[in-house]
Amino acid sequence: MYLFFFAVLYIVFQYANEKTIFESQEKTITGLSLKLDKATDSLSKVSEAIEDANYFSLQSNENALEYIERLGLEAAEVEASISNRIYDQNGAKGGNPIIPLAAVSGDFKINKIKLLNHRWIQADFSDGNNWGELIIEYFFDENNNIDLVPLSALLYSSK
Repeated sequence: MYLFFFAVLYIVFQYANEKTIFESQEKTITGLSLKLDKATDSLSKVSEAIEDANYFSLQSNENALEYIERLGLEAAEVEASISNRIYDQNGAKGGNPIIPLAAVSGDFKINKIKLLNHRWIQADFSDGNNWGELIIEYFFDENNNIDLVPLSALLYSSK
């Protein structure tokens, strides 16, 4: 009889223990599922933001890519070539000659560029104290050489 009661007590104890473990694991799984859903939503929002930010870019503009391919060029090579050419001119005496503004407290140098399509480039420039932005138009001549023409520049007022 004692053995029967001991066995029943042992079974009840095991059931209660396993039930507690199961509930704890269910709670953990639910918490992790919520975190996964939240992370997936965040990733989706970030992906949409990146897609929106890259809307105006050479690599995501089908018409611009088609134009460059008709010239027999690759978009990645065009981007690299233009970037190198613009950044190389930062070393020129008196600042980058593409920037059509007079230097204020030093030589203006282009910090960052973005190819918007097969015709325009947006650039950010500074002299360390003053900052501005620039729109550059670029063309390919009959030998596929690149001509850079500054269209407009904006210098932010310093405070």
